[in-house]
Amino acid sequence: MAGQGREFYWCLRHDRVEEADQACEADQRMGPYSSPEEAAAWREKKDARNEEWEREDREWEEGG
Repeated sequence: MAGQGREFYWCLRHDRVEEADQACEADQRMGPYSSPEEAAAWREKKDARNEEWEREDREWEEGG
């Protein structure tokens, strides 16, 4: 299986997937992820998580 036991990051500077041993500095990357495909989908995962948090915040503020 591709990526098994390896870590991948999305590089914000280069706008690409990078393996852990060749990744840019920590403040320039998202991850780690277990596959290149997962790293490339970082934005969708972030957006879904943020939407869920915003929904939870609205529910909490409305008392229910």
